[in-house]
Amino acid sequence: MNEKIPLKGVVLDAPDARELARFYCRLLGWDLGDDEADWATVIGPDGSTKLSFQGEPAYQTPTWPSTAEKQQMQLHLDFQVTDLESGHRRAIDAGARLMDFQPLPNVRIYADPVGHIFCFFV
Repeated sequence: MNEKIPLKGVVLDAPDARELARFYCRLLGWDLGDDEADWATVIGPDGSTKLSFQGEPAYQTPTWPSTAEKQQMQLHLDFQVTDLESGHRRAIDAGARLMDFQPLPNVRIYADPVGHIFCFFV
């Protein structure tokens, strides 16, 4: 079988799916799609990619960098920006938190309001 299967989106758990979807709309400038209490989506600029958020009342914030004693990060999101400083201002204004540990000079690592890690890079 040689069929290529495209990735259409990623689903992140959150205590409040709607609230986290709205954060990513502010952060990325994407449009809000589904807007249910336990399921919300944001849709990328060309409509081919979306981020979905699933309500999870038992959600636990991951730690980064990881430690053996706490919830470890399962994945992180990478977003390319044209200017790291303006991207930084946008992330902070949207409600992101800059992480203390920044291992690379041309990447900024943030946590969204519920602790999912994402990176801005040039």
